[in-house]
Amino acid sequence: MNPAFFDALSGTRTLLYKEVLRFWKVSFQTVAAPVLTAVLYLLIFGHALEDHVKVYDSVRYTSFLIPGLVMMSVLQNAFANSSSSLIQSKITGNLVFLLVTPLSHWAWFVAYVGAAIVRGLAVGAGVLLVTLWFAPVGAAEPGWIIVFALLGAGMLGTLGLLAGLWAEKFDQMAAFQNFIIMPMTFLAGVFYSVKSLPPFWQGASHLNPFFYMIDGFRCGFFGVSDVSPWVSLGVVGLSFLVVAAIALRLLATGYKLRS
Repeated sequence: MNPAFFDALSGTRTLLYKEVLRFWKVSFQTVAAPVLTAVLYLLIFGHALEDHVKVYDSVRYTSFLIPGLVMMSVLQNAFANSSSSLIQSKITGNLVFLLVTPLSHWAWFVAYVGAAIVRGLAVGAGVLLVTLWFAPVGAAEPGWIIVFALLGAGMLGTLGLLAGLWAEKFDQMAAFQNFIIMPMTFLAGVFYSVKSLPPFWQGASHLNPFFYMIDGFRCGFFGVSDVSPWVSLGVVGLSFLVVAAIALRLLATGYKLRS
């Protein structure tokens, strides 16, 4: 095979390793802290609403919460990983060391998004393992759990890459996360079923791609969902392809990287 292919593969693997090592070196902050936050959500909302909210006939409210909290943690941490890495490199000036390498835009994409997926799944697995002590959850259709966890982490890692490319300072990044990512996550059915909402807000929820990630992921645990998991797969898959295409195009043109 072409030696250039192996050189590109080696460069991608090295950058991916660097990005994974970046968050793992401070895993107490990047992994343990989000797990604790999710557990606090579970304790507060589960204790307050366990006897007052019924979503599915055979599922306790606390059990219903767990997949939503796991997926919320996956999404938020995947976004945080790629976005924070890129903006820090731009502000500190060490991005130049990557720009002088012969890495392609595909290598950048795979490394940044791949590391975001690793962090998102690591935090999600930690949240699941800890919260299982508080309430049982099944695995009615584990395939959906894996598919939506990977797609969700990949999409938010790509959105984080887009945010990192666009932002030039930390307050712009914070605005992107606080006014776009956080609201879309919390309004996606983490703490409730959208069927409990008035018709207008049900319709609004169905315009939110984060809803389909969480609903499809939850279907993997309980075998029931607000919409068909195949519909969710179509929406999430198409959304990922769109944001990935935009990110690759911006990386290829060097958008806000070489200026």
